[in-house]
Amino acid sequence: MSSGVTKQFQESNQSPFKWKGCTDIICCILFMAVILGYIAVGILAWLYGDPRHVLYPRNSTGWFCGTGPNKNRPNLLYFNILKCATSINVMASALNGLQCPTTQVCVEKCPSTFWGVGSESYLPGSKPADTFNQSLCVPSIDLANTDLTVQQIVDKELCPFFHVPTISVLGRCLPDITALGDPSNLSSIQGLPSSANDTINIIKYGTGDIVNGFNARDIGVRIFEDFASSWPWILLGLLIAMVVSMLFLLLLRFTAPVMVWVLIIGVLGAGAYGIWHCYWEYDNHKKNSATITDIGFTTNFNVYLQVQETWLAFLIIISVAEAIILLTLIFLRTRILIAIALIQESSKAISHMMSAMLYPLITFVLLLVCVAYWGATALYLATSGGPIYRVVALNSTMSGCSSINGTMDCDPQNFTSSDYPGCPSASCIFIKYNDEGLFQRNLFNLQIYNAVAFLWCANFVIALGQCTLAGAFASYYWAFTKPDDIPMFPVYGGFMRSLRYHVGSLAFGTLILTLVQIARVILEYIDHKTREAQNPVARFILCCMKCCLWCLEKFIKFLNRNAYIMIAIYGKNFCVSAKNAFMLLMRNVVRVVVLDKVTDLLLFFGKLLVVGGVGVLSFFFFSGRIPLPGNTFRFETLNYYWMPIITVVFGSYLIAHGFFSVYNMCVDTLFLCFLEDLERNDGSLQKPYFMSKNLMKILNKSNKAKKKGRGED
Repeated sequence: MSSGVTKQFQESNQSPFKWKGCTDIICCILFMAVILGYIAVGILAWLYGDPRHVLYPRNSTGWFCGTGPNKNRPNLLYFNILKCATSINVMASALNGLQCPTTQVCVEKCPSTFWGVGSESYLPGSKPADTFNQSLCVPSIDLANTDLTVQQIVDKELCPFFHVPTISVLGRCLPDITALGDPSNLSSIQGLPSSANDTINIIKYGTGDIVNGFNARDIGVRIFEDFASSWPWILLGLLIAMVVSMLFLLLLRFTAPVMVWVLIIGVLGAGAYGIWHCYWEYDNHKKNSATITDIGFTTNFNVYLQVQETWLAFLIIISVAEAIILLTLIFLRTRILIAIALIQESSKAISHMMSAMLYPLITFVLLLVCVAYWGATALYLATSGGPIYRVVALNSTMSGCSSINGTMDCDPQNFTSSDYPGCPSASCIFIKYNDEGLFQRNLFNLQIYNAVAFLWCANFVIALGQCTLAGAFASYYWAFTKPDDIPMFPVYGGFMRSLRYHVGSLAFGTLILTLVQIARVILEYIDHKTREAQNPVARFILCCMKCCLWCLEKFIKFLNRNAYIMIAIYGKNFCVSAKNAFMLLMRNVVRVVVLDKVTDLLLFFGKLLVVGGVGVLSFFFFSGRIPLPGNTFRFETLNYYWMPIITVVFGSYLIAHGFFSVYNMCVDTLFLCFLEDLERNDGSLQKPYFMSKNLMKILNKSNKAKKKGRGED
């Protein structure tokens, strides 16, 4: 049939595939307003925030390490790292501020050895320049020209009186647990004061078990080396997974009937074997006169396998299950044939629009943009306040330091400890970021807005992909003459129709889903905060509430998915489409269940084939069981050959999941179109069926007038 005749059909309402205009305009406006507000929040965060607080560590004088005057000194050294560890997590300083009561200086390289001020250095006449390392002291002191003694420098924390081997972690010199675990390194620092020895011993022995049991840094380096030498072969494995996934889906048009019946017969065969084995065990134990009354109750479940009643129960259960499966196959054989035909038709549809297989990449990129924008906005918001510095006594046990309680503000670049003669250990350190301004007082609300907008945008991107694919596959089904009447660029057309007409409907559906997800997050937060105070009744209630919200979220995702398909077909608003989709599925609930289970069975088998096949192939390759000619790749160079295998298996699963999600959307779309076709049309000249000849043959239906070029077999 020509395209002109198809257009005539569409104009006379035989085909529902049309668009009346924009849908859910109010929700579209609301979504656009939220997006504009999200952009405004990002701009404000960019204006007020300073990511250098996270990217670069800050020394005690307020200067960033690795930039400005400290460009050549990118690492931050803590004079007494133990004080930081006992006050707050060191790495938490990135967002929450590091209230670390010790001097911090920018250094070019982190110390890699044990060192400490010996007892003889405290004697009169000792020169600070001969004791300390100038590069590790505060910039304000010149050891060659200072009048201060070693004791005074130590009391004021102008130079560290000891240091341990450290490594740079995100620009911060943290203890190197590998070197700390080697006691021979301590031989070079005899004569330390007791405070330094105690600190070193606490750090050393506190991490000794970790060092002896697991060297994370060394293993990380080895894993990186494995990836560096095997990445071309990892990419080859992922390419094989992509090709196998695509071939599996395309060949389903030929192999779906065989695969489905083979799997069904396999299940029946396994059940039959289970019945025979249970009867055999029952007969053996019956002859031995072993009964459950002989053993009574016991926690050793293996004992129950030695009595006849256990195998009799297994025999009855498996027999009942086998009978149910057989009766289901007998009464639902037609619906199974319909499901197989729809799966074959989906494979045909994908073969006519291969670009649909690449659409998950677009969804992935858009989700990546959403995640990046959310992370950047959260980072800038967290660092939007100016830093606050206060006077703190580094050694509160000294006389004259009791009046310094950390409430006096100070400027680290102009601070001098001589202003506090009674407390030489007084120092100006960073406490937190300013939260007193109007913008800073609303940071929490802005972070909440950032999280909610992110969830809404991420769900919208997923919904956009579903509606786009549904529009593309619906255009295939409602093309009366296939493939002549299929649009030139169906995926592009579905994408543009979704953006032009249905942004409001997609935003409406995703808003409902986002609200449910927010409720789940709030409930998880409440559960986490009140876990220690919960009694069994409260835990049970919270568990039931979380279970109900989880089920509600799954139901809304199912309803939204089918609503988007109806939106792509009819072009109506979300509520009407959701209602029509739900009622249509409920009128055909048995067909829905059969198609869903048959599709799940095939796709599960497909994922098992792709992931298992590629995983086994990668195992034989990376373990050296499949040699390559020449010296192209030597598996002996790998430290842990299982890491490339795990990477290939995980990547293969993601690739198979992406391809199969498109196929699953195709099956669902064609199924709803098929149900609409059955209810709208009767095969007459005015209302011909759009389904394939195979489906009409299964249902004993036909179009009264045979048209040349009608569909594909």
